[in-house]
Amino acid sequence: MTGRERAQLRSQAHALEPIVHIGKEGVTENVVRQADDALTARELIKGTVQQNAPLSAGEASSVLCEKTGAEPISTTGRRFVIYRYSPKKHERGG
Repeated sequence: MTGRERAQLRSQAHALEPIVHIGKEGVTENVVRQADDALTARELIKGTVQQNAPLSAGEASSVLCEKTGAEPISTTGRRFVIYRYSPKKHERGG
């Protein structure tokens, strides 16, 4: 992915609300499943890391990307944005 593509995705993510929340349990299988489903439906998602979580936003983003096949887009404070191309979304014309 080029820097320009990443910048474009970052700007699109600015308006998104976080839909993945990492809590004190860290990145659980349930969180991975939720992120995977959201990436399939939306491609670009934003997540947050709660204050009591054992991971930083960068660490949580890396773990989720590894387990879902996504790419990290940005990390700011306790928020992160990840992206995964979804052929299903493009089949529907989405």
